[in-house]
Amino acid sequence: MSPTVLIAVTHLLGSGHLVRAGHLARALAEDGFAVTLASGGLPLRAMAEEPFAFVQLPPVKVEGVDFRNLLDEDGMPIATSRRAERQAVLSGLATRLRPDVVITEHFPFGRRQLADEFLGLIAAAKAANPRVLVLASVRDVLVTPRPDRIAEAQARLAALFDGVLVHGDRAFLPLEASWPVSPALTERLHYTGYLAPPSLREGRALRSPGLLRSARNDGSGEILVSGGGSGAALPLFRLCVAAARLGDPSRRWRILVGRGLAERDFAALRQSASPNVTVERARSDFPQLLAACALSISQAGYNTVLDLVEAGCRAIVVPFDEGAETEQSLRAEAMERAGLAHCVRLSGPEAASAASFAAAVATALTGDAPGRAAIDRDGAGQVAALVKQLLAERG
Repeated sequence: MSPTVLIAVTHLLGSGHLVRAGHLARALAEDGFAVTLASGGLPLRAMAEEPFAFVQLPPVKVEGVDFRNLLDEDGMPIATSRRAERQAVLSGLATRLRPDVVITEHFPFGRRQLADEFLGLIAAAKAANPRVLVLASVRDVLVTPRPDRIAEAQARLAALFDGVLVHGDRAFLPLEASWPVSPALTERLHYTGYLAPPSLREGRALRSPGLLRSARNDGSGEILVSGGGSGAALPLFRLCVAAARLGDPSRRWRILVGRGLAERDFAALRQSASPNVTVERARSDFPQLLAACALSISQAGYNTVLDLVEAGCRAIVVPFDEGAETEQSLRAEAMERAGLAHCVRLSGPEAASAASFAAAVATALTGDAPGRAAIDRDGAGQVAALVKQLLAERG
């Protein structure tokens, strides 16, 4: 009988947490696990064709960097009844499925505002199956909270969890770069490698043929700007529109805007763009555009590492660093150290202006393409064996 896995995730701002949890669910399902993925953020896309079962909870989201106030899909503060319904659905899943493995994405390292539903899920799973293996699933970089919250997370890990799946490469960016890793926690960490999407795992050729690829190599391709699925990249998009106006008017720029950016902001970007700039919504052929571009400009999210390594293109990364966000800054610095990209800041003493950014773009266009760095991107190929091993050790 196939081991049963229940994964719980809630993405609040962008879609990265759900995308990564989906890669994890897919990898386990393709290796024979019976997987259910429960998502508590806004719906992203249809999941009917996936090899795992998908359950959508009544969704919540946040706006800006205010992660304390949870909102419903209409932007209103969530009602107490919605919290209760979410908790009931998760606990009911655990009771019905009696999972062999429960995986909580990001909790207890984050998502404190949803602690009751994660803790309720774990309690229900342990009641249904006392031998259940409880794992946390985290990306390569975490946001370090206050010391009291670190202590709270460490206590929950010690009391409730059997291990932590770190979806990154320790040699490239260890968890201790962003989180205080004690000796006790070190024993519980299991690095899986980065979780790549199926197209990268299967080794399909993503590069556009002939002319487009040579255009990238000789520097005559377009400048491709991307910013993930949320509206958090709006300051970067505005900076690129301004820099494009100051640079070579014959150089084509293409700005790909995620669906999470409000229509009014999207329209304003298009109206303010100079003739050499195309502003459009994100496209499904992004990997081909990336492989053919002369220069990529993006934020420094988790999937950016995978995209840029695969494409092997020149790149500038501009980390999202509003509020207390440090995740993308740490990753951008690691990318720069590895020779994958140049790092430019939007805030702080070295914050870019339109003129300085235009100069950075001109410099990057004349540099060599980085090639492929030796980063472990086979998380999807390794994680199932790791979970099986942890199950076997648990008996």
